[in-house]
Amino acid sequence: MGFNFNYKYLFLTIFIFLIELFIALFVKDKIIRPFVGDVLVVILIYSFIRIFISGDYRKLILGVFILSCGVEIAQYFNIVESLGLGKYKWARIIIGTTFSVWDIVAYAIGALLIFPIELKWINNTNHPGF
Repeated sequence: MGFNFNYKYLFLTIFIFLIELFIALFVKDKIIRPFVGDVLVVILIYSFIRIFISGDYRKLILGVFILSCGVEIAQYFNIVESLGLGKYKWARIIIGTTFSVWDIVAYAIGALLIFPIELKWINNTNHPGF
């Protein structure tokens, strides 16, 4: 694990954040907003971390997945209210307030989608001219 600043992940983070923002503001359905948004949030968190930290991407993916599941489990125990943040809309949005096993499934899918992205970028890094 090392510290660096990676512009490739910065641009990916900004791109995914803009997609998440669009979904949050304009999509009011039962699939894209709740499920695809959760798939993307894992990739968003991962890419944000990778802006600053290099190292074994498999460990980082696992760590982000565990963190995501931990937040979901905390929702089951009503963590937002327990922390006294229930009156703050931003806390309810960021942390969430409703536990769902489907969210964990979405996080797993998001984590699995990171692997082909990383493998493509790793293979391109190993070849001059990419």
